[in-house]
Amino acid sequence: MSQKKQVNDLRTALELLGSIPGQLIQTDIEVDPHAELSGVYRHVGAGGTVMRPTKEGPAMVFNKIKGFDHARVAIGLLASRKRVGLLLDTDPKTLGFHLGNSLKNPVPPIVIDNKDAKCQEVVHYADDPGFDLKKLVPAPTNTEEDAGPYITLGMCYATDPENGDTDITIHRLCIQSKDEISMFFTPGARHLGVFREKAEAMGKPLPISISIGVDPAIEIAACFEPPTTPLGFNELQIAGALRNRPVELTKCLTINENCIAHAEYVIEGELLPNQTVREDQNTNTGKAMPEFPGYTGDAKEVQIIKVKAVTHRVNPIMQSCIGPSEEHVSMAGIPTEASIIQMIERAMPGRLQNVYAAPCGGGKYVVVIQFKKRMPSDEGRQRQAALLAFSAFSELKHVFLVDEDVDLFDMNDVMWAMTTRFQGNEDAIFIPGVRCHPLDPSSSPEYSSSIRDAGISCKAIFDCTVPYDQKQNFIRAKFMDIDKDKWAEFIK
Repeated sequence: MSQKKQVNDLRTALELLGSIPGQLIQTDIEVDPHAELSGVYRHVGAGGTVMRPTKEGPAMVFNKIKGFDHARVAIGLLASRKRVGLLLDTDPKTLGFHLGNSLKNPVPPIVIDNKDAKCQEVVHYADDPGFDLKKLVPAPTNTEEDAGPYITLGMCYATDPENGDTDITIHRLCIQSKDEISMFFTPGARHLGVFREKAEAMGKPLPISISIGVDPAIEIAACFEPPTTPLGFNELQIAGALRNRPVELTKCLTINENCIAHAEYVIEGELLPNQTVREDQNTNTGKAMPEFPGYTGDAKEVQIIKVKAVTHRVNPIMQSCIGPSEEHVSMAGIPTEASIIQMIERAMPGRLQNVYAAPCGGGKYVVVIQFKKRMPSDEGRQRQAALLAFSAFSELKHVFLVDEDVDLFDMNDVMWAMTTRFQGNEDAIFIPGVRCHPLDPSSSPEYSSSIRDAGISCKAIFDCTVPYDQKQNFIRAKFMDIDKDKWAEFIK
């Protein structure tokens, strides 16, 4: 696969997709960013764990946003595995291996001069008359009960105040007032949380930049998590490797921090020490926004960013995603696949065929592992592979194990394997009382008295592989290999 257009920012990504039939649509119909925009895209191409009706479809650009002049909103760039393959110039079925190779060959970012940074073509300082985030940043709400406008694809960049390590992650960011944004930290899951705690212990604010509308390679790379990328490893190095050139950063104008030089928007601010706010203080709905499992997350007591400035390109493009959409599956799931592949290959090379983070798990909760038993002594190793997957990605809840003749990307085929190669009393392995993820509503003491704290789950392995000594009894019906060129008119 070879790109016809080089991708280095959001605009070149949109140009590439626009050159490929069926991958991008645009509309000049005015849309309200409050719930309507996401409501439209739900039908166009959200997919994922979004309540049906929904489907996989093209990315979409809304050219007229109610209440905003000269701003557009792009959504769904990564809401298709095929589209991710196009944007990263690789086979969609081997994306996990592709990201793993980039992880092994990191390319550090570089800092360029401010005059060359497109993200600072227009500058708004927080002390300017009339400065108001809600009028500057066309952040959509996913639903009518959201706590407010959410920045769902903000690349949050900060520095460890003790040793100078840097990192980039994506967080739930809600615009709370004209110059304040709330920031939700999943407990113990993000390196920026460690940076914030260190700054808070010093009684200091943590400078932070939020870059919105960037090269999709950055959005994918930013979603790697420990232990694959340990504290001190900046995931921008993976994005650099994916593009075979360093990500370009530039100095912020009001804080001592960097931002992504060719972002559409950059918000500069400081995480305030020892100050929190109720996420839904403006709506009192008790709700935050829809999250990847398909449910609306509860509003939390969250950290506050005091905004110093907003910079952006001329005629900027806001980028957003629907929380439970296929876009989240791509961003979270493909790095998950890469992490699991790395772990299993190190332990038992040659047996793993592939890994798929299925949409039903939002990219985090469910993976399918395709495993090939080559000899009698491989029996049981498939279950060891599943245990390694849990070690590679702590938020994983369910692992399905399938043989090499099952299409792991087709959940109907996976369910077929579960139906004909699985007995519940023999092939289900349960591991109760293990920390998983607090956004799973079944992981709570209210759901089961056996659960001691929110976020603790019973992890499960569903071994749908054929026992090695019975393979001859499970051979799938073999159909004729036809001349595909002869029947190309009918085979798509």
